[in-house]
Formats: sequence, C-alpha cells, structure tokens
Amino acid sequence: MKILRQTGMALVFCGLGLLILLLNINHYSLTEKSVRTTIKDSTQADALLSASSKLLNKNYDSKFSFAKVLNESIAKANEKIEASNSGDTEENKTAISAKSNEADSFDTADEKDTANIAGNTTDTANANADSAAMVNQEDNAVDAIDTDIVTLLVKNSIQGPLEKNNSLFLWLTIVLFSLGSILFSFALYLSKPAGISNNNVFKKSISSKGVVAVIVGFGLIAFYCVLYWYPYLLADLIKLVDPLSYAISGYGADDGFLYGTIYSLAVLLLGIKMFLKYRHSTYQKIRTLSVTFFQLSFAFIIPEILRALKKPALDLKNIWPLDYSFFWNENISELMQNGKLGIFMLVWGLALLIIIVPLFTYFFGKRWYCSWVCGCGGLAETAGDPFRQLSSKKITAWKIERILIYSILFIITAITIITLVNYFSNGRLLGSATEFVQEWYGFLIGSVFAGVIGTGLYPFMGSRVWCRFGCPLSAIFGIIQRFKSRFRITTNGGQCISCGNCSTYCEMGIDVRSYAQKGQNIVRASCVGCGICAEVCPRGVLKLENGSTTNRINNDPIIIGNNSIKVNL
Repeated sequence: MKILRQTGMALVFCGLGLLILLLNINHYSLTEKSVRTTIKDSTQADALLSASSKLLNKNYDSKFSFAKVLNESIAKANEKIEASNSGDTEENKTAISAKSNEADSFDTADEKDTANIAGNTTDTANANADSAAMVNQEDNAVDAIDTDIVTLLVKNSIQGPLEKNNSLFLWLTIVLFSLGSILFSFALYLSKPAGISNNNVFKKSISSKGVVAVIVGFGLIAFYCVLYWYPYLLADLIKLVDPLSYAISGYGADDGFLYGTIYSLAVLLLGIKMFLKYRHSTYQKIRTLSVTFFQLSFAFIIPEILRALKKPALDLKNIWPLDYSFFWNENISELMQNGKLGIFMLVWGLALLIIIVPLFTYFFGKRWYCSWVCGCGGLAETAGDPFRQLSSKKITAWKIERILIYSILFIITAITIITLVNYFSNGRLLGSATEFVQEWYGFLIGSVFAGVIGTGLYPFMGSRVWCRFGCPLSAIFGIIQRFKSRFRITTNGGQCISCGNCSTYCEMGIDVRSYAQKGQNIVRASCVGCGICAEVCPRGVLKLENGSTTNRINNDPIIIGNNSIKVNL
C-alpha cells in the first residue's frame, strides 16, 4: 500500500508539473483570425486590427508583454470608436472645414444675401435631415471594446504545442490527477479498518499550519487573485479546457469555465477520498454523493447546457443572498427577455427563498442546503476536510462570527432593496450610484471574502471560513434553525468522557463538548449538521435528530460530578 500511495502522489505531482509546463511553453501572436474569432462585432474588430497593425503576426514569448500591448491597442481602438460615435472623424472635420471655406468665399454682400435667401428655403429640410442623421448615428453607435476581452484574445492567440494538441494535454492532465488522487485515497484508507482515525493530525505539516499548509494556503490565495483580477495569465489553461467546453456547450472556454472545471474536479476526486474515509457511515456517504452530484450537475453541466441553448446560464440551486446578483437590473432584464424559461427562473429563485428555504429548514435544519447541496459547502466538506480541526472555538471568534455574518446580511439586503426600487422607478433613488455600490460589494464580499479569504485560508482557519463568518444565506438559515426548526443534535451527558473529539473536529467552531457535558441539545445557528462530531465520538453521545420543537432548547444544564447528577436551575 505504501508503494501505491507513493505512486498516486507521484502521478498528482506529474499532473501539476504538466500544468506548470503548459503555462510556459507557448508563444503568442495576434492575427486577424484570432481577432475576428474573439470579437464578433465587425466594427470593433476592424478598429482593433487598425489600432494593432504593428502588433499583428508578431511573436511574443511573454504573456505579460503581449497583454500589455493588447491593452494599449484596445485603448487606441476605443478612442477611434468613440470619435466615430460622436462624428468627430477626419472625414467630418474635412467636410466642416470645406463648408466654412465655402461661406467665406462669397466676394460681395449681394452674393451673400442671395445665398442666404436661397438657404432659408431649405432650413427646415436641413434641420429635419440633421435630426434624422443624429438619431441614425445614435442607433448605429458602436460599443467600446471591453478590456475583459484581453483574456480571450490571449487564449486565441496562443501558438505552439498546446494549440495543436490541447485535447491530448487535457485528457492526459485529467487522467494524471484523477488516477493519482484515487490511488492515493485507496492506499491511504482501504489499508485501515473502517472508521475515523485522526492519529497525528496535529503533527502533519498539511493539517497543523506547517510548511506544507503555508505553501498550499498561499498557492490558493495566489490562484484566486490571478483568476479574479489577472485571468489572462491563465489563458493557456483556458485553452487547455477548450475541447471540454465545446463538447458540453458548443462554445469556447473562458476563465469562468476553467474555474468550474477545476472546482468540480476537486469536489469529485476529493469526494471519493471523503467517501472512502467515512465508508463506515451511511449518512456521510450519502451526504458526499449529494454535494458531488449537485456540483457536477446543477453548478457545472446544466448552466453550460443552458448556455448552448442561448439561455441564461443560472445555477438553479443558488439562492439569494448567496447569489447576490440575482436581483441586479441586468439579471432581471435578461430573465424577462427570455420568455417562459426566464420567467420560470425568476419565479424559481423567489420560490427557493420564500417557500423552500423556510420549509426545508424547519424540517431538516440548515444542513439540507449547507451540507447536502451548496457548492461552497461541497468544497469545504471535500477539499477542506483535512483542515476542519483548525476552526477556532474561542468565544472571541464566536462574537466576531455573529457581527460579521449578520452585518453582511444587512448590507446585501439594503443594496438589493435599493436596486429593486431603482429598477421599478427608473433610478430615482440612487441612480448610477447603485451600480457603484454593487460593484464594491461584488469585489469585497463576492471576490475577496468568499474567494480569496474564504478558500485561501482553509489551511490556517479551517474549512468553513466563508460559511461561518461571511455567507448571508447561512445567516438566514441560522436564524430559522435557531428559533423555528425540528433539527437538533441531542446529547447524552451521562456517557460523555470529555475527550474533546467533537469540539476539535467541528468545522463551525462550536464547542460541542461543553454542550455534551451538560446534556444540552445543540441548536446553534451556525451548525451545518455535517455530523462529524457524532462520527468521531467514541461513546455515541451525539445524535442528529429531527423531532418535536417542544423543549428543543433546554437551557437548564445537567451537571455530573461528585454530588451525582443535579439540574442547575
């Protein structure tokens, strides 16, 4: 089994090495074909080709320098487009100058008077013609080229081994990662009896904030920063997954598809590892299958199929306010313009929030979503499993958690209300300032907190940083679960030996042992019902239940000590 584990690890490192190699073996050359493939608007394409004439067919070995020149060319092209839209072109300037010279060419006052009399007879016609020309000019105005197009331009300008053999490299990479991960997982867990063994978890570098954890953490942070703000640096990897994107949707890949592929593959492969580790528990196996299924289908494949059908590519399991842009003007307009399917998606999103969330949370607690459906939870439960013990159990952390998560819920609720008021009142409340606020929320919360911090800090703060401190949907679930739900984790204080396993491995930072010692039900708003506390308990003290709401919250602890058992009133 040791050889099998080492082989698996070697294959994973080979896959990683291949990815790094693919990022550095290509060169880049802008051609007319790559421009017209990327930019469908012929006027925009012509403007860019004209502005980048010196760049065409010139080879660049560095993505940095190539992207820099591309941005400069796009800026020049947009200047030409803006001048064309305003009518301030060289041709117009020449015509205006000629007309001025014609007016000055009259030699005598009589000639001028004659010309003025003749001109007066056509004033109305000219005014109408000018008005019609202005309307026509506005209708024919060309949008500026979006600078985000740089990533796709770099991707479509790739020359070298990847361009000719991207299908081969894609499947070779997937096979190396998949086979290596599966071999490692089988060797690691099938060589041991079923059950959870966390021996030396605080001595391993990866799971105890050691050197390996630091490397992994900073690697994740760097990846998210590049993905969100410098995606052109990943153009080679986007090109790599092109065949997969064409196979599913018929369109070329972009940075969003690359991220979805990596995310889904990570949940799938590490879900297999999770399945093997907890193979003794039916609950954990079904839960792992569930989050893997929802990630692969609802979050990845179905949106791509909708994209192929030229429909809004929504993740149908995503719920506001986690899907914070659901009520943004652009999204509502897009849905309204897509007929019955768009109306269905809008109604479905509202039904999820207003009906399904409170109903399902009442019967099953927040675990039905956070541990069984959610993509963020899916990554936390699979990729984040080695780090769950790093979640802080301090009272200070709990206080910070409550302040942050409910503050974010309040902020996104306020932004959404303002957005809807502006949508139905044509921007009378804050006008264009609404978009500014939306952009900053998307940047600070959607990107920095949920992505960079939420995932990048797995090796330092545990696997549920975003779910615990930031997710506004989790806050809504928590309120319902705390005060109006049938779900609880029951405890048998008389059997508790205070080993602390339950508290150690609680990813939400709950001191489960303190509840178990007092025989209190655990009904904390933050509990996601993952059930790991019950799995690691050696005495079966903890049990996940959906029961009557009567006496669900028992604040009178049972104290066990030298004076036998007494109720502390």
